[in-house]
Amino acid sequence: MPKGASSKKKYTYIWVSAVVLLFGIFAVLEITRRIEKGTVVDNDRLAGVTGVQELTYIVNNGQKRKVPSFSFLDQDSVLVTDKDYLGKVYVVDFFFTTCPTICPIMTQNLVELQNTFPDIRDFGVVSFTINPRYDSPGVLKKYANKYGITHPNWHLLTGDRDSIYTLAREGFYVFANENADAPGGFEHSGMFALVDKQGYLRSRTDAFGNPMIYYRGTITEEQGVNNEGESQQITMLKEDIQKLLSE
Repeated sequence: MPKGASSKKKYTYIWVSAVVLLFGIFAVLEITRRIEKGTVVDNDRLAGVTGVQELTYIVNNGQKRKVPSFSFLDQDSVLVTDKDYLGKVYVVDFFFTTCPTICPIMTQNLVELQNTFPDIRDFGVVSFTINPRYDSPGVLKKYANKYGITHPNWHLLTGDRDSIYTLAREGFYVFANENADAPGGFEHSGMFALVDKQGYLRSRTDAFGNPMIYYRGTITEEQGVNNEGESQQITMLKEDIQKLLSE
């Protein structure tokens, strides 16, 4: 082999080795950073769920959807606004205390989330009643006691009916309506919305790469699958809450 070719080959080996070494250093630094943040296990576990590590934003007309301003009284007659949840990861649902169908299951699932993150001060839940004429702060307080709602950042909110309905339909795109023929006199979605610390709606993506947007709140982990063959998404929601808490 010519001397020049030998030298060129030698320098090529040295260059490749340097690149490999450099990438190895970056990999070690990244793993160290993730261990220090306590996210290495969560990220690796999430990567195997849907093949997606990062949660996506919900986008409308090119804009990331953010929770609009709101201001209502909670079960302790304390005024709570969207500003109180900045810096917190939280779950949103719409319900009413006399609901004879899906609300008890939804609340049970939210209590499960509460008990999963009991001492996490930057986690919370917001439950808006769609029957504010009946669901006064006192009624909401009794409901909270009945279901074991104890997390300081779980507020059951009541107030102006039209404002709540507008928030549901235009803020969260969640269906809510009075209907005398429906059980309990109201129709509403049984889905949960997930909000990050900056107030943006987030979710994981489906198998086609599209945002799921909402999480099923009407099937428990224990039940697993409902009569329509739909699977529970509470386990998934727990994982995604933890992911946002780690951001």
